[in-house]
Amino acid sequence: MRVLHIGKFYPPVFGGMERHLRDLCTEAAREVDVRVLVANRDGGTVSEQCEGVTVTRLGMLMEVSGAQICPDLIGAIRDCRPDIVHLHWPNPPGVAAYLASRHRGPLVITYHSDVIRQRIAGALFSPFLNMALRRAGAIIASSPNYVESSPVLSRYREKCHVIPFGIRLDQYASVNAREVAEIRAQVEGALVLGVGRLVYYKGFDLLIRAMREVDATLILIGNGPMRASLEETAREAGVSGRIRFLGAVEDAVPYFHAADVFVLPAVARSEAFGLVQLEAMACGKPVVNTRVDSGVPFVSRDGETGLTVEPGSVEQLAWALQRLTGDALLRCRYGCAARRRMEAEFRVEIMARRTLDLYRSLIGPGSNGLRL
Repeated sequence: MRVLHIGKFYPPVFGGMERHLRDLCTEAAREVDVRVLVANRDGGTVSEQCEGVTVTRLGMLMEVSGAQICPDLIGAIRDCRPDIVHLHWPNPPGVAAYLASRHRGPLVITYHSDVIRQRIAGALFSPFLNMALRRAGAIIASSPNYVESSPVLSRYREKCHVIPFGIRLDQYASVNAREVAEIRAQVEGALVLGVGRLVYYKGFDLLIRAMREVDATLILIGNGPMRASLEETAREAGVSGRIRFLGAVEDAVPYFHAADVFVLPAVARSEAFGLVQLEAMACGKPVVNTRVDSGVPFVSRDGETGLTVEPGSVEQLAWALQRLTGDALLRCRYGCAARRRMEAEFRVEIMARRTLDLYRSLIGPGSNGLRL
């Protein structure tokens, strides 16, 4: 079986979609022939082997509103001659190229999220997206919540298969005690951790204001356009001495292990799943998240693996953080449950197995999954 994935980028370019694409493809490549077509920001077309996956990075003509225009994409789809095409949305140029390629085999679409902010562009492209969704044999969603809350996916419920995203548990199993101790030595009292791009929908501005009522230190890992304004918010709130902006960190795992509580204060559906929650759960940490209308509260469950509060509420965020930082037994109970839930539902091996089973159901009898 030859499977062709069409995405936007592939690591070392990192984002939620890119990380998912790499983990899924690397695991699936143990059993089937996996090819990937993505854009190359750094030059012309190049192909390489990445952990058993054939990755072709196509030269870009231009990039418009976050859409990568690769003139050779249509031909590359045809040349691959895949048994299955697996598209990752949002990716308008990828959808357009797939439709133009006239591929007649099964199509699978992983629907990572709706187009939230670029509404005009999304509306203009909607007929083509719907054409691809009608053409698809299966649509993968990362949570049942998103199937129901998405105005697009809810119209295709009968095609939707919920396959939650997964991560590699072994990357979080080993603890460098010295590094963790060094992090803790720089902090007085409890440590709250937030990780992600510094953008509006993460809700970090609300988290910073909530820290006025929480006797703890907050570490934020990540860069983004809101860093300067968030630092100003910390100064205005009088908590700048208890908030550390670390920017990009090459290895965040020691910080997850050092933290007492992890927090994802998302305020919009742009945070479609919150993969970073799985990293905290893999390290046995309780999670504070929000009841945003997406998959975020599906990942970490209120009263089981952490606490869930209303999005946009500084008061509820402060209450949840106060409760967890002040109760070591509750942190331990939620943290242990978080680790168990992550192991049972969100390992990359489970995600890949469910996806491969879906491929085989679409191809039909005679597909044994072996490389051709």
